Amino acid sequence: MAEQRGQAADDPVMTRIGQIAMLQHAGDREEAQQRFAALWEEIGPHADPLHRCTLAHYMADTQQDPAEELRWDLLALEAADGLTDGSAAPAHTAPAVRGFYPALHLNLAADYARLGRPDTARDHLRAVTALRRATPAAAGAGR
Repeated sequence: MAEQRGQAADDPVMTRIGQIAMLQHAGDREEAQQRFAALWEEIGPHADPLHRCTLAHYMADTQQDPAEELRWDLLALEAADGLTDGSAAPAHTAPAVRGFYPALHLNLAADYARLGRPDTARDHLRAVTALRRATPAAAGAGR
């Protein structure tokens, strides 16, 4: 765990994502959204899946439009899938991202519920239940 924190501290993209997230948590949603969008453009669609997953996850939280929030949450899940396929990223990052899956699916369930799609929301809640049963460490995961 300490090794992963050290690696994140040495990762300038993750550092920038964290700095922007601090803006967001301080209440400057609009500025955070603009900076996340600029960083998304900078890193591009073929960036490290961990970067894309993390950035999209936080970007979703800056959205006022539920459809846009859903779009970003889907991008986060897609990037996480890229990490766990074993080919897209260093081996040390895949286990960490697996721990994100319950939170990613909870976010999607909330998005679909807000968009009036309860059946799809329930599908994602079932995915959370299955993931938590399969990964006891994920039981504390969340937004």
